[in-house]
Amino acid sequence: MDSSIVALLLGALLCLTTTTTIAFDPCASSKAKSDNSDLSVIHIYSKCSPFSSLNPASSSWVNTVLNMASKDSERLTYLSSLVAQKPTKVPIASGQQALNIGNYVVRAKLGTPGQLMFMVLDTSNDAAWVPCSGCTGCSSTMFAPGTSSTYGSSDCSMPECNQVHGLSCPATGSSPCLFNQSYGGDSSISALLSHDSLSLATDVIPNFAFGCINTVSGKSVPPQGLLGLGRGPMSLLSQSESLYSGIFSYCLPSFKSYYFSGSLKLGPTGQPTNIKTTPLLHNPHRPSLYYVNLIGVNVGRVSVPIAPELLAFDPNTGAGTIIDSGTVITRFVEPAYNAIRDEFRKQVQGPFSSLGAFDTCFSASNENVVPAITFRFTGMNLVLPMENSLIHSSAGSLACLAMAAAPSNVNSVLNVIANLQQQNLRILFDTVNSRLGIARELSISTALRISICSETLAFESPTTSSFNFNILKASSLLIMKMKRGPSAEAWKTLLWRRLVDDLLLKLGRCNYGDYDTVDDEADYICRN
Repeated sequence: MDSSIVALLLGALLCLTTTTTIAFDPCASSKAKSDNSDLSVIHIYSKCSPFSSLNPASSSWVNTVLNMASKDSERLTYLSSLVAQKPTKVPIASGQQALNIGNYVVRAKLGTPGQLMFMVLDTSNDAAWVPCSGCTGCSSTMFAPGTSSTYGSSDCSMPECNQVHGLSCPATGSSPCLFNQSYGGDSSISALLSHDSLSLATDVIPNFAFGCINTVSGKSVPPQGLLGLGRGPMSLLSQSESLYSGIFSYCLPSFKSYYFSGSLKLGPTGQPTNIKTTPLLHNPHRPSLYYVNLIGVNVGRVSVPIAPELLAFDPNTGAGTIIDSGTVITRFVEPAYNAIRDEFRKQVQGPFSSLGAFDTCFSASNENVVPAITFRFTGMNLVLPMENSLIHSSAGSLACLAMAAAPSNVNSVLNVIANLQQQNLRILFDTVNSRLGIARELSISTALRISICSETLAFESPTTSSFNFNILKASSLLIMKMKRGPSAEAWKTLLWRRLVDDLLLKLGRCNYGDYDTVDDEADYICRN
């Protein structure tokens, strides 16, 4: 084996175990590296999340996903209540039971001086909420209004007070804008509509309106804040229209990405230009939801026979397809899902079994015949990467179709494209031009780097100058690529692979022995 390759890998391992050679701490800053208006998007169980310790260390990532997916029914009940225009008596945000649902958070600073808050991203909600000091029943870091020189509370006479629900305002006179919100079951909050400076990376939004929670009852409460990215009047987009022009995009990291984060890009600067788009549809009854026109689904080369009315957008009933950051696995109305599942089973060798919410699991040895799944939208097709289509059992012996029907206890007319299917894709929301774009997120490295979405952790070393050694993390797929020299025929030896495994174990909870076959002409290794 080429001694320079061994030295390179050993040097990389040394970088991981010594703090002086790491270029930066990925948890030290809330700002992504490419633009001043970029924020790191952190999975709730990742190393950079303050809630990671609440996930049992012995829990495999697939068990974590199964647990999170089991909570999708509450989320779907909430979304169904929106389209049915019924009073909300279910979770108001993906933050509900956030430690059990596959949420993503960003760091924000509220007040002057800024107080660090972790806020859940929610594309189907408008409001912002944080637990405030003195809150009864709150369990997370609380915002202290009394220490902020720019804090103010709203009263019932202010226009923004008309935008919140569950008000307790008198018919005449002025009083604080207090409101209550049920979370379903035995859970509810009460809050005061407030305003203060919100800092996101280097941007400051003055007089940002948010709910200052003062009382929580019940067990299903969010331990962190909420940042609504919907299109309603109280959302971040509406309150920062002059700054961000109604445009944002995100790249969600994989649930496997323990050490890495994605990114939230706010505003038109730095957004992808060569990107396919589909129109965003407007539901006047529920303008916050991001509807898209899903016109069909392909499994391999087969167009699945789905009745058009199961996919059609209808603003009167709320039927159609939405893009949502708070649901874990993509859900179709049952007849549509059954048609997709049945075609998938035709093309994959059984027998089939179930695993949690997934009803189409099969031997992972049959993955070589798994067909690609394509979502056909107006003006755009999305071919799901295999890592966004399948989920594997802890032992790796089973692979499962990572989609499901809407739960039987949810009377839903919605199809929901969920966060598992969005991971490691750049999702662009352009509300000004009413379009949604999707593109694969790639990284280019000139030294030894570990990249996920637009977050890059660099390890600089003189030994990397003669190599271009990249580790590109795309959800469950790790592509390892090296520019090989004349002595590189030994690169696939057991020792080399073991060194790579050790490196990957340091980076992201990888397992041994799951390399794909690599032919002699290949210059990369793929591992699932």
